[in-house]
Amino acid sequence: MDPDAMTPVHLDKVMAGLATNSALPAPMVRRMFGWRRGWGQVAGRPDLTEDMVAEIIAIDDHWLLHSLALNDRLPDRFRIHLAAHRDEGVRRALAMRAETAPRQMLEQLIVDPDPKVREYLAQGRHTPPDLRARLAADSDPEVRAALARHWTQAPEAVRRILLTDPEATVRAAACSTYFAHSPHPIPPPDLLPALLADPVTRAGAVIHSVLDADTLQQFAGDPDSEVRAELARHPDLPPSVRAVLAVDPALNVRVKVFARPDTTEHERAAIHTSVHELSRTLPDPSPDADDETITQWCQNVAARMELRILRLPWVTADPLPHIDSPYVSFRVSAAAAEALPADAVARLLDDEEEMVRLTMAHAAPHLVDPATAENIERRYRRRNKHTFWWDKAEVLVFPPEILRRFATDPVPRLRSFAPRDPELPPTLAEKLASAPEERVRRAIAPHRNLPLPSLLRLLADPSEHVAEAAGASPSLPVERMEWLLTRAGL
Repeated sequence: MDPDAMTPVHLDKVMAGLATNSALPAPMVRRMFGWRRGWGQVAGRPDLTEDMVAEIIAIDDHWLLHSLALNDRLPDRFRIHLAAHRDEGVRRALAMRAETAPRQMLEQLIVDPDPKVREYLAQGRHTPPDLRARLAADSDPEVRAALARHWTQAPEAVRRILLTDPEATVRAAACSTYFAHSPHPIPPPDLLPALLADPVTRAGAVIHSVLDADTLQQFAGDPDSEVRAELARHPDLPPSVRAVLAVDPALNVRVKVFARPDTTEHERAAIHTSVHELSRTLPDPSPDADDETITQWCQNVAARMELRILRLPWVTADPLPHIDSPYVSFRVSAAAAEALPADAVARLLDDEEEMVRLTMAHAAPHLVDPATAENIERRYRRRNKHTFWWDKAEVLVFPPEILRRFATDPVPRLRSFAPRDPELPPTLAEKLASAPEERVRRAIAPHRNLPLPSLLRLLADPSEHVAEAAGASPSLPVERMEWLLTRAGL
């Protein structure tokens, strides 16, 4: 074979794949340290020796060091050494990947001059509590706000500091309607009056407060729709106030009423209809509209989708009355329940709405027979971001005989599943390597039964993703690895 005829179109991507190739011999790993046109992927390898790590640090290249700092196999002594590196990007990478970091490194980074480093430690669940607590007094309000959003179960003393912070952004993060993790924190009762009086914390405090009739009426007319939306979630909301909020001008408030377990079916149906009608006919905001007006317009436009993607714990807890609900979010929430009867599972797996089918299959993959699994995958369409996750998931398991049938299926998605069979016959693998679709060629590139001529052709594939996958294949001969390194000037 003439090697010049197979020169990779995307040499950079092939080298990126080669850098992570588990079969790359150690001498060639070292040669990869000289590659400067990638992101330093070779420094992320799990098989680096301490001598190799020392050599990478001595080279002092930004991307090599950045990748090394993200390597969770990096020995502690090297992490401690890099914690004092002049490159803030390297220190940030250490803070981002600190799950197994030694305490000495964390003690260095907790006082790092770069606020972003400290912010990553504030976000990290694995930062020791005593060090994390020090960030409540950090000089940078962004660090304190990150701590408030991410450390939802901080000791009460820490949360008190954050809830009474002089910066509004920090208080808003500490008493919010959104936190990065569950369970959400509950403010100390003695702070609630001040939090309700503060416009930036009022929405986050409403749900935790005992509200008298006057306060209920006051908040039902609050100019901030987020306050009214949170009031609509309040467990002790009287029917009279619920009825007012069910026709609120802000559609995000109506959605919260729709989601309540005590909302009447008449109210729920009226909200569903009104949200769909109004969100379709909203006029665009004027060019001189302020930020608050534009934000509310965006929330109103999004309300129709929000109705579909609601997840309702009270429905999941008692799913059977809702498996035939006219509302998608109710059926999705029912599908997320555990131990549904077989007939309910079957109906939800065959639901007309994709989100329902996918949720049910994800909740109980062991109850999905091969024929139903194939039907679900054949009907799958990437219509919106809420189903994109399924495209990369391997939730459903197919036996080898079905995977081999998929290898010649007219649907590219199903053909891309065929390489999941580790014993896929070489003849079928070869056909997949010649498929017109990138996703199919990319899926077959690392397969151990792919004939060598096909693998070598994929190195020169017009798709950079396919070329990278081919470069990462452990089946790549050492001679071809050598040739690639030479072509790259290494």
